[in-house]
Amino acid sequence: MSSGLSRKEIVKEIIKCGKDSQYFINNYAKIAHPMHGLIPFKTYPFQDELLGDFDDYRFNVILKGRQLGISTITAAYICWMLLFYRDKNVLVIATKFQTAANLVKKVKSMMLYLPPWLQIASIKIDNRTSFVLTNGSEVKASSTSGDAGRSEALSLLVIDEAAHVEGLDDLWTGLYPTLSTGGRCIALSTPNGVGNWFHKTYIEAESGVNDFHPVVLPWDVHPERDEAWFIKETRNMSARQIAQELECNFNASGETVISADDINRLYDGITEPQYRLGFDRNLWLWEQYDASCTYLLVADVARGDAADYSVFHIIKLETMEVIGEYQGKPNLEQFATILDNTGKEFGEAMLVVENNSLGISILEKLQEREYPNIYFSIKGTHEYITETQAQGINNSVPGFTTSSKTRPLIIAKMEEFVRNQLITIYSSRIIGEFKTFIWSNNRAQAMRSYNDDLVMALAIACWVRDTALTVNQRDMEYNRAMVGSMKVYSNNFSTTIPGMKGHREDHSARLKEQSQQYQDFIWLIKG
Repeated sequence: MSSGLSRKEIVKEIIKCGKDSQYFINNYAKIAHPMHGLIPFKTYPFQDELLGDFDDYRFNVILKGRQLGISTITAAYICWMLLFYRDKNVLVIATKFQTAANLVKKVKSMMLYLPPWLQIASIKIDNRTSFVLTNGSEVKASSTSGDAGRSEALSLLVIDEAAHVEGLDDLWTGLYPTLSTGGRCIALSTPNGVGNWFHKTYIEAESGVNDFHPVVLPWDVHPERDEAWFIKETRNMSARQIAQELECNFNASGETVISADDINRLYDGITEPQYRLGFDRNLWLWEQYDASCTYLLVADVARGDAADYSVFHIIKLETMEVIGEYQGKPNLEQFATILDNTGKEFGEAMLVVENNSLGISILEKLQEREYPNIYFSIKGTHEYITETQAQGINNSVPGFTTSSKTRPLIIAKMEEFVRNQLITIYSSRIIGEFKTFIWSNNRAQAMRSYNDDLVMALAIACWVRDTALTVNQRDMEYNRAMVGSMKVYSNNFSTTIPGMKGHREDHSARLKEQSQQYQDFIWLIKG
């Protein structure tokens, strides 16, 4: 629009811009284009809808693909708000302080390139990461420290790349009260797995549980992008990168230990348990005990705080199905009773207890109850031994020891079992834990504020099944064969045919001797 406007036309134009952010941005905002320099900001339809959402909803959570100009349209909205409203206080936080500062820089640039007659408020205080206008409105970038924005009453809080901000749950606890006087929030991000603040906020917004308005903007909302663009853009991208950067897929975007494809496959197999038993109804069973089958029961005992659970799995070894699962918060005496009763009901299943500090207490209680089939190992080597063998070995310990040495091994074994479909899982509870069991600083662990008790118990189960029990079964078969050969060798020296080598007149006495010999070596089989 020409600068040769009459005073009346200028007033009319200012009023029109103040009433309509979309009109203001499309007619007067300018942005820096990497190829063409400073150009007018012409919005796309999806950006216009977003501006309407900013006006209509106090809280907006935006799940977006990359390079859609969402940060830029947000900067333009902030510019409009600061210019046409007095005493507005806008705070921008992001994964990195520099990212937040860059968004503030975009706002400042738009402000400076407005026509002089439209600069109804000018920059009074200008800092590198903040500025204040003559109408009292201000915007600043902030780090994601615990005290960010705590002492201020905010008109608008912008959280850029919210899914990637560490500790945002705690940060939000401090920031939310600053919006209590009517402040607004715009949280925008590409996905970064599940379980973080952004994921929870978006999912709850979709379900209508919180006050946020959810908006999803995948790559194809942009009118200039088609299938050919997508194929070219994703040629050198991994499936996880595509899910995160373009497709707005929470499940496939995170660095989960169990792959998104495997989690989705397991999710399709979720089945309601046939029975919910126990005083707390938290023992889930998918089938009853079958006397023709062998069972393994693996337990992880809660640390003793309110954050985690005591859990166990019941695994049918013939089919590697998890046919039973417990997750609850009983006291130690109750949990020992549950383990003792359940193990005996499933044919005195081998009972493996993770021997952390409270796990040792559980194991002592099980031994007091004379549970007949407790897993033992050798301290240091973690080699499995039977309870009978443990009685003669000084460095034997009951239960399984999760250490810096064994932890990565059991997790790798579980991932292998799941990936190769060697184990069947029916429970929604453990699949929920898989979604939040991630790689963080090269360590597999639950996301902050989430649990991995069921996952770790299953990891121990997979390890025990594939190492201790497999080796033990092989040794038993070898021992049976050895004792059998001893019996055959003895029979070669006994015959009822007179004159043959080995003939004895009192054959019944020799048979009695052979029987006794077999009994002498039976410990090899039972061991």
